[in-house]
Amino acid sequence: MTFLTIGHRGVMGVEPENTLRSYLRAERSGMDAIALDLRLSKDGVLVAVHDPEVDRTTDGSGAVADLTLAELRGLDAGQGERVPVFEEVLEAVRSPLQVSVSDGAAATALAELLLRRDLVSRVEIASADGALLAEAARRVPGVRTTLFVEPTGGDTEAVVDRARAAGAATVALDIHHIALELVEAAHAAGLRVTGLAVDTLDRLRLARALGLDGVTTDFPEIRSTGRFTA
Repeated sequence: MTFLTIGHRGVMGVEPENTLRSYLRAERSGMDAIALDLRLSKDGVLVAVHDPEVDRTTDGSGAVADLTLAELRGLDAGQGERVPVFEEVLEAVRSPLQVSVSDGAAATALAELLLRRDLVSRVEIASADGALLAEAARRVPGVRTTLFVEPTGGDTEAVVDRARAAGAATVALDIHHIALELVEAAHAAGLRVTGLAVDTLDRLRLARALGLDGVTTDFPEIRSTGRFTA
């Protein structure tokens, strides 16, 4: 399989994260996929924001769930960019998308959209919540899913079991907490393994040495370097 390079919230190391500007640059940089985060606005629209609140990434404040789409669109998300609606992202870029959701309401809205627009082949669902992924897979037959896994203290079997229970095709972990034993066990179980965030040449070399299937990165340079790093 091809070694994948996934743009983290676009290429958030050089552009405002989770903005159309960032996604477009990730696509121009040749990223194999773009990772983004979705939450529901107060009036039920899927918008691209990572944190539960807008304080860190915009000039506004408050919880995403307490703000209407109009209020969110009035905020500056960096360099004059606005908080994107997910359907805007679908129109702006043609790259495959890895979409992260953290709550059931957003996951349900995403599942309905994928079915309505026949996006199963283009959009992958990612989450740290295995039950949420399992439910998404039930709602959207054939959708690919990735399970985000926190450091486990070396409990390889537990990671593999969690991924299987969730029906995930891929497990994604912090590059600093991935052991070769885990990669081998996951591969033996038919799972792919990706590392994040791989933002330096040393981390990229580590990812290659571990036999990872791909990396998530904040920087476009990792894409071009990755093609030549064995």
